[in-house]
Amino acid sequence: MVRERPVETENEVDAHGAFIRQKNRFTTPFGDKEGELPVEAGRYRLIWAKGCNWSNRSSIAIELLGLEDVVSVNLVDGGDHFAKYGWAFDYDEGGKDPVLGVKYLSELYYNTDPNYQGRCTVPALVDIKTKKVVNNDYHHLSNYFEKDFKVFHKNKIDLYPEALRAEIDTFNEWLFHNINNGVYRCFFAQSVEAYEEAYNDFFNGLDVLEERLSQKRFLFGDYVTDSDIRFYVTLARFDAHYYRNLGPIKHRIVDYPNIWAYARDLYEIPAFKHNTYFHYYAEEDKVPNTIFQSFNARFWDTYDFEGLWSTPQNRKALSKTPDKKFKEED
Repeated sequence: MVRERPVETENEVDAHGAFIRQKNRFTTPFGDKEGELPVEAGRYRLIWAKGCNWSNRSSIAIELLGLEDVVSVNLVDGGDHFAKYGWAFDYDEGGKDPVLGVKYLSELYYNTDPNYQGRCTVPALVDIKTKKVVNNDYHHLSNYFEKDFKVFHKNKIDLYPEALRAEIDTFNEWLFHNINNGVYRCFFAQSVEAYEEAYNDFFNGLDVLEERLSQKRFLFGDYVTDSDIRFYVTLARFDAHYYRNLGPIKHRIVDYPNIWAYARDLYEIPAFKHNTYFHYYAEEDKVPNTIFQSFNARFWDTYDFEGLWSTPQNRKALSKTPDKKFKEED
C-alpha cells in the first residue's frame, strides 16, 4: 500500500499559475450522532511533523489542554524519501510507528481509502483500532480538541470560547488565506502575477495584524485563543525558514515591533516552546567546494534561536489580567 507521492505543481496549480491547496479528504466531525466520530480516550493517535504548520496547531493544542494521555502523539519526518513516498516514521525504532506498525503515513491513508489520489498530509488523526485516518481536517481539528474533548481537559482553559466562536471562525478563514497559506501561495506560484498577488496579501495581512496587536495582547484581547496558535506557527517558521523561498521580502518578523513581541510572549508558554523546532526549520546543507554559503547552511545547528526568542517583552501592559494568559473554562 505504498505509492509515489503526488506532486503539488502537477495537481494544485491553476491556469493562472496560482497554488490551490488540495481539499482535506477526511472531515468527519466528532459527536454522538450517526456517522460522527466518538469522543473516547485512548482511541486516537495524532500524527504530525515538525516542519508542518498545519499539524503543529494540533500538537500545541493537545499539550495546552493536557490531552496527552487521551490522544497519543507521534512524529513523522520528510527525509530523502519524501519527494517519492512522503512522510515516514523515521524517528521510531526500525522506522515504524510502535502503535500502528507502519513505515509510511501513506499506508494509513490507503488503508482507509485504497482509491485515495491526493497527497497524504499531516495532521492525520488515526483510529488506533482500525488503523485508518479518521480526520485530516486541519481547519477544524484543533477546534475539536478544544470543544468536543472538553470532558478530558486536564488543563481547564478555554481556547475557543462559545461567545467568540463565530468571530474566531471568520478570522481564522481570513488568516488561512492571507497568512498561513499566504506564504505557500508565494512559494508554489508558477507565474509572477500569482506570486505578486499572494505576496501582497501576505504583507498587507501582516500590516493589519501589526496594528491589531498594538492595542491587544493577543488577537482577541487578554487571553490566548485558537487563532493565536494558528498565527504563531507561521511566525515561528518565517525568519528561520520561510524567507528562503519567498523572494525579495518586505520585512522580517523581527521588523514588526508588536508582532515580534507578541510571538515571544506566546513562546514563553511551555506548550508553544516544546512544540517549536527552530534548528529543524533552519537546517540547510552546505554547497560543496565553495565559501559562498547561506547563513542557515553555516549556522543552523549552532545559532541561539532560544536566546533570540526569549528576549524580554512587555506585552503584559496591554492586558487587564497581566498574569493570566488563558480564560478559564466555564
